[in-house]
Amino acid sequence: MLYCGVTPSESAMPVQRPAPAYARIKDYVRRQIETGTWPAGSVIPSEHDLVRQFGVSRMTVHRALRELTADHVLHRVQGAGTFVNPKRYQSTLIEIRSIAAEIESRGDIHTSQVLLLERTTDVTALTALGLAATDYAYHSCMVHFENNEPIQVEDRYVNPHLYPRYLEQDFEHLTPSDYMTREAPLQRAEYVITARLPDAVIRQHLRMPAGDPCLVLQRRTWAHEQIATDVTLWHPGARFQFSGSF
Repeated sequence: MLYCGVTPSESAMPVQRPAPAYARIKDYVRRQIETGTWPAGSVIPSEHDLVRQFGVSRMTVHRALRELTADHVLHRVQGAGTFVNPKRYQSTLIEIRSIAAEIESRGDIHTSQVLLLERTTDVTALTALGLAATDYAYHSCMVHFENNEPIQVEDRYVNPHLYPRYLEQDFEHLTPSDYMTREAPLQRAEYVITARLPDAVIRQHLRMPAGDPCLVLQRRTWAHEQIATDVTLWHPGARFQFSGSF
């Protein structure tokens, strides 16, 4: 039976309402940035220009730009205008994932450069891994790139008793995280994040200007009730952010 020309199933369908004007402006700004029309560092149209373009109130435009600034998409300079921020690459904290998987999940290309791969008896390494003073550890250092832009320097100590073939791996085609997860899955982790100024070597590898800080993740993981790895991950603070939820 029909009621007013509408079937019961049709009447139950939700009515789609247009997005609020401020949300449409935010989407427009993001599209201009993502397509490269407004590259990083460029100034975007003024609030007055956007008011005329969209036919909305100044308050609506102000809200859209304020929220994009809070999301670190834009930054505002008093008397100069509103500028596009550099892209900030992200990493999740809740789940330990390969950086290659993180990058590829965004549709980008991961590459890496191995700087160091060695056996070491350094006291710092042995202490970090809870090994005896007469023991040894493996040490690797590498740079990870997203679309040919360096976003992480990875300095890692590894327990050789859990990962005896660590030095045999081709870490320009396989990340240490992928190899270690396959050999001995991790049980737990602890980490600390700090903002630190890099030394000249780290700064050069990350192509950072002098004076810019790094976001540094110090992480220790366990497997088979032993410390598996102790790794320090350096990221350019202006181009990287951590994210997570629980």
